[in-house]
Amino acid sequence: MRQELGAGGLGVVGTPLEGAASAEADLGPAVAGEGVGCSDAELVETTRAGDLRAFEELMRRHGPRVFGTVRRYARRESEVEDLAQEIWIKAFQKLDSYRGEAPFEHWLMRLAVRTCYDALRRHQRNREASFTDLSQTEQEWLLSLAQEPGELEPHQAEAARQLVQQIMEQLSAEDRVVLTLLELEDRSVREIADLTGWSVATVKVRAFRARARMRRLLTRLLQREAR
Repeated sequence: MRQELGAGGLGVVGTPLEGAASAEADLGPAVAGEGVGCSDAELVETTRAGDLRAFEELMRRHGPRVFGTVRRYARRESEVEDLAQEIWIKAFQKLDSYRGEAPFEHWLMRLAVRTCYDALRRHQRNREASFTDLSQTEQEWLLSLAQEPGELEPHQAEAARQLVQQIMEQLSAEDRVVLTLLELEDRSVREIADLTGWSVATVKVRAFRARARMRRLLTRLLQREAR
């Protein structure tokens, strides 16, 4: 690939990643229609030849999927934008390693999941969920669940979703990745192994342990509120 990555990232050489973090909101047409009718594989080859407009088209096509994946692992918008840009920088840097044996999107999603996993490991939190951290709505949902499990009211469903996210943040990076892929994205064990680079047996063991840890955290909160 003729273009070199500078110390400040792709943006320093005027590449498509300049302002990539905000690209989700306005992923408009590719520059002058460049690459619109090309396959992903053709765009990769064109990028390798030095035409960075082809990489812009790859970003336009797959940007929403990258942002959607990142939002599974990061809550603050600034973190989402930083992590998405990190993924695209890595994709550009590693583009020569793409062999075309699988669709480009699959290759990109493997890179995205592994980048998110590395980010979780860097920012891993070890504190336990505290009931005092919960909102009033979340507390009400926990109380109703402890007393009479059943159908959730709309506001309780949102509280439940937020609480699950909060509990997920207390888990290890491995636990969060495997539960996100298995439960939220409905991936198969084999798909998760492919995305993470773990063996099928490792995925099964980590999924079992992650579910057990999440149940323990939720049980702890339920017991605390039921007192």
